[in-house]
Amino acid sequence: MSEHLLVEREQGLLTLRMHRPDKKNALTRAMYSGMAEVLVQADQDKSVRAVLISGGESCFTSGNDVADFIKAPPTGLNSEVFQFMQALFEFSKPVVAAVNGPAVGIGTTMLLHCDLVYVSRDATLKMPFVNLGLCPEYGSSLILPRLLGHARAAELLLLGQSFTGEQAATWGIANQALDSGAATLAKAREMALRFQQLAPAAVVDSKRLMRAPDREQLRRVIEEEGALFGQRLRSPEAIEALTAFMQRRTPDFSKFV
Repeated sequence: MSEHLLVEREQGLLTLRMHRPDKKNALTRAMYSGMAEVLVQADQDKSVRAVLISGGESCFTSGNDVADFIKAPPTGLNSEVFQFMQALFEFSKPVVAAVNGPAVGIGTTMLLHCDLVYVSRDATLKMPFVNLGLCPEYGSSLILPRLLGHARAAELLLLGQSFTGEQAATWGIANQALDSGAATLAKAREMALRFQQLAPAAVVDSKRLMRAPDREQLRRVIEEEGALFGQRLRSPEAIEALTAFMQRRTPDFSKFV
């Protein structure tokens, strides 16, 4: 288990907290592997009724740790990041997310696979894949156009445009936007604890039915995105973008025209 993950149990609720505040909860391979392990075990543990995923009161996650990402980029569906994606995708029980501050890249796309999402109004969500010479991941190319329409999804995925927690709630990505980080965490915890009072098998069956119609198509899209994402990581555009990020400069894509 990564030292940057905190796991707490309370009344059937398992809270999985990303805790790397000095790096804005940037995700490493060890963190992805640890989160996958926690989810797999929680799914098999009958005492766990729901999982709450959170960061702190001021940051959810800034996305991938770029240095770790460059050192050992994911090359297949067995990589740590895809293990986490698979574990969350297959998780049969309710997953609640509490989002404060930045939620970048997978910090936003993982919300599309949660059942309840609560955000602070001033949270900043962003999927800057194209900015890094990459492509959408974790089913976002399928889910977002269906949820938001093509035009708005294009702003988020083709331009990498950021949006607020207030907008996320208005657009249906989140259930509710709250006034502060503390209020967001408290609301998410309150709603997650409600599952302790509900019939567990009925909840699991209901989630399965809700997810079933698009499940296999979504699985194929996630795999297709993942394969292309891996290819794009080795592309000249991505190498330029990631190098520029590490050198704290603006990438120059003019030579690729």
